[in-house]
Amino acid sequence: MEDSEKTDVVLLACGSFNPITNMHLRLFELAKDYMNGTGKYRVIKGIISPVGDAYKKKGLISAHHRVIMAELATKNSEWLEVDTWESLQKEWTETATVLRYHQEKLEASSCHHRQDSPVLERPGRKRKWAEQRQEFSQKKSLEPKTKDVPQVKLLCGADILESFGVPNLWKSEDIAKIVGGYGLICVTRAGNDAQKFIYESDVLWKHQSNIHLVNEWITNDISSTKIRRALRRGQSIRYLVPEVVQEYIENHNLYSSESEERNTGVVLAPLQRNTADAKP
Repeated sequence: MEDSEKTDVVLLACGSFNPITNMHLRLFELAKDYMNGTGKYRVIKGIISPVGDAYKKKGLISAHHRVIMAELATKNSEWLEVDTWESLQKEWTETATVLRYHQEKLEASSCHHRQDSPVLERPGRKRKWAEQRQEFSQKKSLEPKTKDVPQVKLLCGADILESFGVPNLWKSEDIAKIVGGYGLICVTRAGNDAQKFIYESDVLWKHQSNIHLVNEWITNDISSTKIRRALRRGQSIRYLVPEVVQEYIENHNLYSSESEERNTGVVLAPLQRNTADAKP
């Protein structure tokens, strides 16, 4: 397939990144190789979107530090970047909303580019993204979609896929939007039951053609939870996170027994919201 016929894709990973690890970065590389290898897609960008503090996950440190660590980890990458929009929201934001935000941003940018207009400005500059988004939304219904607009797809591990089955953690309509409207790229280990989980879920089965399962043949068991545990115990995390991230953690003494107790006893934001919405 000619490059002009391939669909441009932007990989979006949402999560705590508490802290970002080498495994998080590997997910992007694995997904990029897989999608490009299909011959149908061309991955042009990867976006890391740390969740805001309002997520209320146990042990979640300030988004300010988590964003900086992610930026340090990707500073030498030619295709990965960190987006702060989700982390700056005062309330927890659903993943489906974050996907929509980035898709609309790409569509608006493409629209402005076709009209030879100035590119979208980043938040904080004279013309803010919020104003451009409102302007674009007013025009959007009048303009047909074009094939040259990149597609945003959610990148995740098998744990996220399986979390779709946790009661009240996700809204069923949001799962349908994420999988059916955008698409899912799930990196899973050999022998994982991801395919079985799709089979057992009606909504995932319905949209299975939009779910890409990527096998991780070189297994890597690094996790943020294990990184924090090692730090609390005074153990080395060298080669588990980028060196600049390790230095930042040490310089700011970020993870301790005290920080791990943060949000203890607090109900996770999506559970709290979705449980309340489910009440008659």
